This record gives sequence, C-alpha cells and structure tokens, in this order.
Amino acid sequence: MKSGRRLLTTTAVAVVCAITVLAAPGAAFAAPTPPPPPAPAPSASTDVAPSKDLEAVREKLDGLYRAAAVATEEYNAAEEKTEQQSTEIARLAKKIAEGRKRLDELKDRAGAAAASQYRGGGLPPEAHLMLSDDPQEFLVGAGRIRQGQHATRGLLGETRRAQEDLEQYAQDAGTQLRKLEAGRKAKAKAQRKIEKQIAAAEKIESELEQEEKERLAELERRAAEKAQSAWLDSGVLDGIGAQATEQGRKAVAYATAQIGKPYEWGAEGPKTYDCSGLTSQAWKAGGQGIPRTSQEQWKRLTRVAVAEMRPGDLVIYFEDASHVGMYVGDGAIVHAPRPGRTITIAGAGSMPILGVVRPDPDADKTDDKDESDKGGKSGENGKGGRKAGAN
Repeated sequence: MKSGRRLLTTTAVAVVCAITVLAAPGAAFAAPTPPPPPAPAPSASTDVAPSKDLEAVREKLDGLYRAAAVATEEYNAAEEKTEQQSTEIARLAKKIAEGRKRLDELKDRAGAAAASQYRGGGLPPEAHLMLSDDPQEFLVGAGRIRQGQHATRGLLGETRRAQEDLEQYAQDAGTQLRKLEAGRKAKAKAQRKIEKQIAAAEKIESELEQEEKERLAELERRAAEKAQSAWLDSGVLDGIGAQATEQGRKAVAYATAQIGKPYEWGAEGPKTYDCSGLTSQAWKAGGQGIPRTSQEQWKRLTRVAVAEMRPGDLVIYFEDASHVGMYVGDGAIVHAPRPGRTITIAGAGSMPILGVVRPDPDADKTDDKDESDKGGKSGENGKGGRKAGAN
C-alpha cells in the first residue's frame, strides 16, 4: 500500500513538473519522474553519466547560487527594515510637528498669564487687603489669585512635559535615521554579494558547450530525483491527509498561477519573484500577512511536523533557512528556485528540509467549530504550534 502511494505521488509530481519544464527547460529543482523503460546501454558518445569535471561544475554552481540565495534573504531583510524605519521616521516627524504646535500654544498662554499678572501690579494678597475698602471683595479676589497661581503652575508643568516629549521624539527620530542608514548599507553590501555570486555562476555556465549544459541539467534532475525518492521511501507521507484551509487554498492558487514566471532576487511580483517573495505574496492573496524573508518565516510562524503538513504550509530548506517553497499536496511544492530558472513544481524532498511552518494555525479552531456546528467530525487538519524537526 505504501509503495503504491509513493508511486502515485511520484508520478503525479512528475507529470506537473514535466509540463512546467516544457515551458521553461532546465528547472533547478525538478520533481522526480518515473524511471525510463529499459533500453540498450548507451554508447560512450551519448552517455549522460557525469564526468568528474562536470559533477564538480554542478557542485560549484550549486554553491554559488546557494550563496546568492543567502545574500538575497539578507537583502530582503534589510529592505524590510528600511521600510519599517522610514514609516517610523514619518510617524515621528508628524509627532514633532504636532509637538511644536502644542508648545507654541502653551507658550502663548503662559505669556498671556504673565502679562495679566503684570497688569495686576503683582501685589501680594496682604497689600490688596490694606488697599481694599470691602473685605468681601478682597476674599473673592484672593481666591481668584490662588486659582490663577494654580493654573499658571499647571500651565508651566504642561509646557515642560511638552518640551520633554518633543526632545524625546527628536532623539527617537535620530536613532531611526541612523538605523535607516545602516540598513541601506546592509542592502548595498548584500546586493554586491548577490551580483558577485550570480556573475561567477553565469560565467561558468557561459563557458560550457551546449551538450555540457544539457548533461548538467540532467545531473541536476537526477540529484533532485534521488533526494525526493529517498524522502518518499522514508514513509514521511504515509498517513498525510490534511485538507487545505480556505486561506490555504487561495494561497496555493495564487502561487501555482505564477508557474513559468522568472526568478528575480528581491522581487515580489507580479512579473518576477524570489522564493520568499512568492510565498509572502501568495499568503497575502490568501488574506494572511506573513514575514517577507524565509528566515523570518521560519522564526515567527507556527511550526508543524512534516507528517502533519497540509497544502499552503511552507517548507523551509537548508540549515540557514535560506530557501522556502509552498506545499501543494502529494509530496510536491511550488517554488521560485534560483536565477536563470522559473517558478515550478518540485518534489518537496528534493532539497534538505529544515522544517515546516504554518501561516494560519488559528484556522484549525475555526474549522473544528464549523465541523462541530454541522455535526461533523473535527480533527481532520494538522494541529498548529508543535515544534518539529525536519523528518
């Protein structure tokens, strides 16, 4: 039963992947395909078995593009921070303008109070008593003087607090400006790293003959297939049957609609995407905001066991969480692989899995309530909040 399921899963992924590859040949992380029918042993001139030199090239390219992916997520993180800091600076600038206006009003009121006191001669209450013919008039006037003194002290205190607030806003704005400048430098540094790694990879690929490029693509396909087969053989998908939530279905629909569009580092659509740009925009379309980068998605979203994942969940790859794809069911993901490739379907196990995260864990409770209201059985979906390893 398990082997039949694995064969069905592998075949389904391969069919979708094959359609994608026809539109954009040479996908970086192609999904596995069924083994070809037996054929006579190829001759030396047509054998696609890798030479040691070509395998070294594949490993070199993989390393360069992996480094570019890491730098891309650094760039995305810096960009997200600069956007947040720019928003905060704008908020503080508004507060500073409002504070200055308020301080000017308080100073005007304080000036008016001082002028009023000056016109009254500034005499103490005892002097007013001696000069007054009517003690009752004195008592009323003395009360008003005390009220005025209290009001003046309150006005001075309010002015002092407004001045302190204004100074704090200015300090905060200065801090945010310094962070903004640091973020811009981090973005520029990451961009240089990305461009350097991609340029080095493109130079290597440009020096290959067409036949070598085809053999290299075959090496990539076989490496992905081997990893996916090992992952499926582990039995990790046995028993998986959780259905996507409404938000998850919308996210999957958005992501799969982008298949065939080019990868571009730092891009969030609509024409090009990088890996986390695709997943963050897909979930935005699903009505759920999530962090922009794969590292932050891994840090801040609810983790679930691989055996409990459902369509719409995000699969995080590599120890540094530098790549992400969206699980679409049947052991497959949709993802934006790397520069020079297009958005495609691939085997979820074709790369080293760090873990799985769920953007909409609260939907479990809603779904359970809906099922209960209908008199149905709940618990079909995986439970959010569990910490889990990769496999």
